[in-house]
Amino acid sequence: MKDPNCSYCGNQAALDAFGIKICDLEVSQLILFKEQSHPGRCIVAYKDHVSEIVNITEEERNAFFKDVNHAAEAIHKAFPDMVKLNYGAYGDTGCHLHMHLVPKYRDGFEWGGTFEMNPKRVFLTDEEYAEMIAKIKAAL
Repeated sequence: MKDPNCSYCGNQAALDAFGIKICDLEVSQLILFKEQSHPGRCIVAYKDHVSEIVNITEEERNAFFKDVNHAAEAIHKAFPDMVKLNYGAYGDTGCHLHMHLVPKYRDGFEWGGTFEMNPKRVFLTDEEYAEMIAKIKAAL
C-alpha cells in the first residue's frame, strides 16, 4: 500500500526536500538525510505506508529491524569517528513508519543531548552527497 503524497512512498519532490535515496533494503529503503550536522545521518523507511510498528506482522517487524541493524552497521563502518548512533522513531505528521539513524560525535554538534529534527545548519554539495552515499554503500 502506498500514499502518493508521501515522500517515502515515491513522491520524489517531497523526498528531494530532505533526503536522497541510497538504496533498497529487504523491506525498507535507506535514505541519506540532506541536513548533515551529524555526518552520516540516515533514515530507514518501511516499504509500505503504515503508521505504526503495531501495523505490521511480527515477521515484517523483525525484517524492518534487521534493515535498521544492517544500515547501522554500515554507518558504523563508514564513519569510524562516530562515538554513538542515536535512533529516533517519530512520524507525528508524516505517519509513515521510519527510523532516523543519527551519528553522534563527542566533540560534535549536540553531543550529550537529543538531536534536533532539522537544525538546517549543514548542507553539502552534490559531489559531497555522492561521496557520502558511496561510502555508506561500500559498507553495506
